Amino acid sequence: MMESGLSDQIAAVQERIAAACRRGGRNPDDVTLVAVSKTHTSDEVAAAYAAGLRIFGENRVEEAAPKAGEVARLVAPAPPPAWHMIGHLQSRKAEDVLPWASMVHSVDSLKLAQRLSRFVTSPLPSQGGGGGVGGLPILLEVNVSGEASKYGFRSDELPGAVEAVAALPGLALQGLMTMAPIAVDPEDVRPVFAALRGLKNALARRYPAVEWRHLSMGMTDDFEVAIEEGATLVRIGRAIFGE
Repeated sequence: MMESGLSDQIAAVQERIAAACRRGGRNPDDVTLVAVSKTHTSDEVAAAYAAGLRIFGENRVEEAAPKAGEVARLVAPAPPPAWHMIGHLQSRKAEDVLPWASMVHSVDSLKLAQRLSRFVTSPLPSQGGGGGVGGLPILLEVNVSGEASKYGFRSDELPGAVEAVAALPGLALQGLMTMAPIAVDPEDVRPVFAALRGLKNALARRYPAVEWRHLSMGMTDDFEVAIEEGATLVRIGRAIFGE
């Protein structure tokens, strides 16, 4: 898709975000668009960057690492975009995400958090992703719907996970993330988003020392409902880049 087409798609998505914020009585500045660029080329990402997007989400380490470097070259001398890891991350690949990711949405186990902490606190000289002042921003992935096919902590596991992860050096726990079930009607998944918001609010009361900034929830088919329920990060791919 040419840059002009991307600009139109991005403008349409941003208007939908703004409209959802108005319905929810929220400020659009409180919602960040993460453009899901998995399977899309570096040229497409560079065109989206030229059209105004600055944060991109990737699902696979193997695809993201070379793409981040190529996009940085394509947009130079402008600063490169930020990259978020939004897909399942195997703990054995934790080290590989650090050179490019400025946030990891999908921390779904204590083992993964421990490995991220280990590598953030003893970085390689070439690492330029997360782990700056305050640590690498992370979100805990929660399997709100209880689907066997989805990763994430169960709701009842969260207090223990928060206590353990918040104590790890080099990480900055900033909120929760979920993947909603696929549904024809976005209203069918509203309870999932409302439940994640409720979990965050309960954890914020119990662990006030944690900076509970973010709820990462909502994709192309349901992001408007997610925003109405409190999403601060929406992960949108198809509505921007097409199928």
